[in-house]
Amino acid sequence: MENAVQDVLMKHPDAKRDQLIPILQEVQDVLGFISRDSVIQIGRHLQLPTSKIYGVATFYNQFRFEPKGRYHIQVCRGTACHVKGSLAVLDALKRALKIDADQTTRDGMFSLEEVACLGACGLAPVIAVNGRFYAKVSSDDVPSLIKTWKKSAESESSDKEAGNHE
Repeated sequence: MENAVQDVLMKHPDAKRDQLIPILQEVQDVLGFISRDSVIQIGRHLQLPTSKIYGVATFYNQFRFEPKGRYHIQVCRGTACHVKGSLAVLDALKRALKIDADQTTRDGMFSLEEVACLGACGLAPVIAVNGRFYAKVSSDDVPSLIKTWKKSAESESSDKEAGNHE
């Protein structure tokens, strides 16, 4: 992980503070999130205190400080979805997964993100899971959706194990 961050920083040898956001974006693209160690490395490279790095990274909701789960769930909170009940869906997901928005379950299976708009207002309320859209979701749908994703993960794991034994 440390080498990956160094590789990004090497692309910006004379970088100054104005390169912070592009560097954070590149690091997140490589690692999947902004780690504590990467913040320290970026701070050293740009000669900025880590508090400044965190200040910028926490200001923009595009940056995450935990890796995404195997199933990254985005809950639309745009106007149409809000009116149609997306808050209840978000709350049901939080309860079922025992995490808050912008967190990942301990097993790394699920991460949850609240987004301003997914651009699918006609499907409201909508969630996206790894880019796949689920339309007209209600809080009552949450348990069966989670069960489906868990089964899918088990099935994928079984398929990989079967493939390794051939």
